[in-house]
Amino acid sequence: MYLGRIVCAGMTPDGKPCVAYRVSSRSFPNRSAITLSDKIAILPRAGFESDLAKNPYIAYNCVRLSGTIALATNGSQTDPIIEKIAMGYPMRDALASCMLAMDYEKDHLNTPRVSAAVDAAAKKLVLGIIRHDALLVREFPLAAGEIRFVSTYTMDRPCDENVDQLTASTTDELTQFVIRGGRFAEFENAVTAAAAIWNGTSFDLASLDA
Repeated sequence: MYLGRIVCAGMTPDGKPCVAYRVSSRSFPNRSAITLSDKIAILPRAGFESDLAKNPYIAYNCVRLSGTIALATNGSQTDPIIEKIAMGYPMRDALASCMLAMDYEKDHLNTPRVSAAVDAAAKKLVLGIIRHDALLVREFPLAAGEIRFVSTYTMDRPCDENVDQLTASTTDELTQFVIRGGRFAEFENAVTAAAAIWNGTSFDLASLDA
């Protein structure tokens, strides 16, 4: 089953809030998630920089942080959302307002924008998507050992069906999990993954190519 890009938020079995992001792609598979000091970016792999001329939507910050909140998205909405959160906007309002303002991506597929955020202090998560026909944003409570997700295709709405039992406890394990663990093993064309997990005072980051 092909879902395209997938954003996830949840809590590890030992109670650590987390977000994750997976690129699944048929058109632009030559990309990597690159971990920087306080964020993770999706960039073309060496030798494929010219892909940016074919599609400007394939490079962006996919994970950013603000205090006790971590955010994962599939596009350029990452930066304005986290900036609103840093200004004090509730996660739900930041996701909804920024995705509505930016709308779906104007490529030949009208690719939806998907976003996931988790608040380690408030113990809650928010999933959102804007498609050509809908804007859907929903808040969920965190539960240990549970990860929720929304994807650009097929599983393209925040709902109680898009959930899996999370077995990962570290960022390295979480990147592996969203590539080949649990229900994610059923999803095709994995390219790269990114993850952030709360360590009690801040978020640890990791990335992994499939």
